[in-house]
Amino acid sequence: MPGHRIASKAMASPFLVLLLSACTAMPGTPPQAGFTLSSPTFDDNAMLSRPYAGKNPGNPNCVGENLSPALAWARPPQGTRSFAILMDDQAGRSGLGVNHWTAYGIPATVSGLAEGEATSTPTRFTAGRNTPGMAYLGPCPPRGNAPQHYVFTLIATSLEPGALSPGLTKGQLLEALNGKALGAASLVVRFAH
Repeated sequence: MPGHRIASKAMASPFLVLLLSACTAMPGTPPQAGFTLSSPTFDDNAMLSRPYAGKNPGNPNCVGENLSPALAWARPPQGTRSFAILMDDQAGRSGLGVNHWTAYGIPATVSGLAEGEATSTPTRFTAGRNTPGMAYLGPCPPRGNAPQHYVFTLIATSLEPGALSPGLTKGQLLEALNGKALGAASLVVRFAH
C-alpha cells in the first residue's frame, strides 16, 4: 500500500504540473470596464479643496468659490442619446439629503464637462433646480462635522437632448427618466471645514 501511494503521488505530480502550465498559458482577457465617471482633478473618494465648496454669503458654511469640478466619462451604454447629472449630499439636512446639482440634456457626443462649467451659463446641458432652488451649489457642510460625502451620478438616457424643459427638480427629473434610463456611473468626493 505505501508503494501505491508513492506511485499515485508520482503520477499526480506531472498531471498537476501540466494542469498548472495549461492554466497559466491561457490567454487572459482582462475584464472590460463598463460605464465610468471620473475627474481629471481628483480621485474617487478624494477630499475637495476649498475652491470647490459652495459660495453663499448668507450661509457661513459656504466658504468656497462654488467651482464645479471637471468631470469625464467613458463607455456609455448602447443606445445612449443624452446624459443627466445629479450631485447629492445624502447626509445633508439631518439625513433628509440635499441635491446640489441637477443637469440633463447633455448630448451623447459629450464625454465630459470642464471645471466651472456647472456654474457658468449652460451651453451643453439644461439646468435643473437643486434643493436650495439654484442651478448648482458646491458643498456647504456644517462646521465641525466629519467629512461629508457628495455623490455625482451620471445617468445615460434614451431621451434626445432638449426633450425636457429647464428647471426640473431632482424628483421631477427622475420621474421623467423612468423607463428611459439605460445605466449610471458615480463618483464620490468629500469635503469638511
